[in-house]
Amino acid sequence: MGNAPTTVLLIEDTICNASSIHEGLAGGTERLFSLERVTCLADALERLGKPGIDVVMLDLELPDGEGIEVFEQVNKIAPNALILILSRADDEALALQAVERGAHDYLIKGQIDSQWLSRSLRYLIECSTARRALLNSEARFRAISDASPLGIFVSNAAGGCVYTNAAYQSISGLSFEQTLGTRWSKAVHPDDRQRVFEDWRTAAQAGVPFHTEFRFQREDGSVVWTRVNSAAISNGRAPQGYVQTVEDITIRKTTENKLEVAQEALFVEKERAQVTLNSIGDAVLTTDLKGNVTYLNLAGETMTGWSQEEALGRPLSEVFRIIDGTTRQPAENPARHALEEDRTVGLAANCVLIRRDGIESAIEDSAAPIHNRDGQVTGAVIVFHDVSQSRTMTTKMTHLAQHDFLTGLPNRALLTERLAQTIGLASRHNKQVALLFLDLDNFKHVNDALGHAVGDKLLQSVAERLVASVRSTDTVCRQGGDEFVILLAEIERPQDAGHIAEILLIAFSSPHNIDGHELHTTLSIGISIYPDDGREVESVMQNADTAMLHAKKNGRNSYQYFESEMNVQAIHRQDMERNLRRALKEREFLLQFQPKIELVSGAMVGAEVFIRWRDPDHGVLYPEQFVAIAEECGLIVPMGNWVLHEACRQVRVWLEAGLQPVPLAVNISAAEFRCKDFLAGVATILQETGLDPAYLELELTESALMHDADVTISLLGALKEMGVRLAIDDFGTGYSSLSYLQRFPIDTLKIDQSFVRDIATDRNDATIVTAVIAMGKNLDLRVIAEGVETRDQLMFIKDQHCDEGQGYYFSRSLSADEFGKLLKDDMHN
Repeated sequence: MGNAPTTVLLIEDTICNASSIHEGLAGGTERLFSLERVTCLADALERLGKPGIDVVMLDLELPDGEGIEVFEQVNKIAPNALILILSRADDEALALQAVERGAHDYLIKGQIDSQWLSRSLRYLIECSTARRALLNSEARFRAISDASPLGIFVSNAAGGCVYTNAAYQSISGLSFEQTLGTRWSKAVHPDDRQRVFEDWRTAAQAGVPFHTEFRFQREDGSVVWTRVNSAAISNGRAPQGYVQTVEDITIRKTTENKLEVAQEALFVEKERAQVTLNSIGDAVLTTDLKGNVTYLNLAGETMTGWSQEEALGRPLSEVFRIIDGTTRQPAENPARHALEEDRTVGLAANCVLIRRDGIESAIEDSAAPIHNRDGQVTGAVIVFHDVSQSRTMTTKMTHLAQHDFLTGLPNRALLTERLAQTIGLASRHNKQVALLFLDLDNFKHVNDALGHAVGDKLLQSVAERLVASVRSTDTVCRQGGDEFVILLAEIERPQDAGHIAEILLIAFSSPHNIDGHELHTTLSIGISIYPDDGREVESVMQNADTAMLHAKKNGRNSYQYFESEMNVQAIHRQDMERNLRRALKEREFLLQFQPKIELVSGAMVGAEVFIRWRDPDHGVLYPEQFVAIAEECGLIVPMGNWVLHEACRQVRVWLEAGLQPVPLAVNISAAEFRCKDFLAGVATILQETGLDPAYLELELTESALMHDADVTISLLGALKEMGVRLAIDDFGTGYSSLSYLQRFPIDTLKIDQSFVRDIATDRNDATIVTAVIAMGKNLDLRVIAEGVETRDQLMFIKDQHCDEGQGYYFSRSLSADEFGKLLKDDMHN
């Protein structure tokens, strides 16, 4: 990852030297270096056998080794690390010897300035990186140049030759020693020299690249036709030299001469057939025995993009460019088959003609041999017509089957196919492949609050941003819902996938502007690497999905590489789901109750209900340990129904015991609230338990209420008619609209504890809490502050005239027996 500190391995057994170096590298706030230390050669070699070390600081005097042999062993096992020798002042000769053998520099022990050590080390790293890049660049240029079929002639600013490649030497017949210091114009044929020099001067005056064709006269008197392109090497101010590429076009020139002769011979015959062939709707193209175009009618000109004059004499493959529409590879030449087999042949299936300007047309028809009076084959004729419309319809149907209709991205089926192909190629070439599984964080809240139309547009915006953030060779796929997958077809190392993930996280830090809404959405990304994390398509995809779930579980807006331990956790999740089903059946859940306190009087005026799970193997579990899994596997509705029924039953128990209970607030999940039987279920529970609805308050989140505002208003109205109190839980964390808030028959606003936590120190949170309390007062709603844990928090909300408080400052959550005792004590006070 780009922001990770540089890892330094210090191989030093002397504590004072190690302390000085640690002080120099660990200081500051930037944390540019991560320092590891070993005290002997054996430990050093063991650590260097593992990845992750960027810099080695090496003392050549160790308990188990000394001298230049210590450096040789370290350099052998860590050839890519930057090695810095730690030397005594009286032993610089040994340090210099190590530098000569590959060490990057040395420091004198006792003279190390800890304040400048970090800066010096960064400078050495930058120099080493630049030096390595320069060597790689030079080697790459020389390899490309020597492999090029084009001759390359490089001159300095004065025009003298400084470099030629092997192809130039072959074309010119001159060795590099013969051309060194000479000018390229020396080889121009005398008959072409004036024209070439005028073209050169014109290009130089206009400041544009120079290109021309001329005859190259060798020392042995032979002539080679060449095409030359030249451009200046500039530093931005003045030319530093010139590069010429030289292509041997002798064969082409010879062919052109022969074609001119053939065209003349066929002129009379073409004129005779011209009127007839131009009157038909099909394109007609003829070739000679060599496959050079000899005729093209008007329809053929339109379909190929070549005029007859331009096409004559050209190879068929140049004018009649056809490819297989599926593989995109060049298609078989039908004229060649007609000539070789002396019979009529059809074009290959799914054949596509590429017009001269790049426009493609699907074509069909045939090719046949042309005979002279003696029955001998003299050429071939191709007759073809456009079938693009019918093929376009077929292609469209295929595309729809392999792409997501909303975003236009490849769908799961096409991704699976491409991943299988990519894994096959990677296996044959010993390469790595990365798969990134992405899930939009909190996308469900957008859908619930703003509707599916806005959600769909957000998905389209997400798709566009993903495609713009990766390479054109990578595949971005919509897996379904708010899940996307990115296939990185070829990576050099697993860290490359992490780099792409970081780019994506940065790209999604900016909001999406959808229909006037500024929507923030982040990504949870899981990464699996072929072949490390799986060798089959399904295992690679499954492991990326598993890693994504871990990224989401670890706070979202992050990425996570797959680790084998995650499968163990996935199995644990399956066990948790199975145990949850058992818990519902075996009644392993219990309720606890946290008091709500009226701030003016200090009296307990209500309580919130919390669920606990008494697991026989793991003891008491809290909601954060199992509620999310219950939501994912569809158990949240029956679980919520049990909580509501049990809370109402418990109030009846207290009433029958002669106590004076307070209203209980029960949290209702979005899934429960949207359930079609929810309203009837609440009524049934109240009837079965015989509880007065005044003792029941239902807490709903903003996102649950905003899913379908009109339906919500109807449901809330029906609940109010029953006599049930209503509260908005975690207010301020969702997308509620004030206009709807006024229309909802709500009794209470609960300020989310995330705002209350820092009200004494965070001005923004204090402002939000103050505003919510004031708004609640203006709307004639009671306001409760959740998560009150300190006296400072209490005094702040009291000063703002908040109605009630809830939190550990007043009381932890209590069992039914403990809460019953509290009710009993209140009766006696």
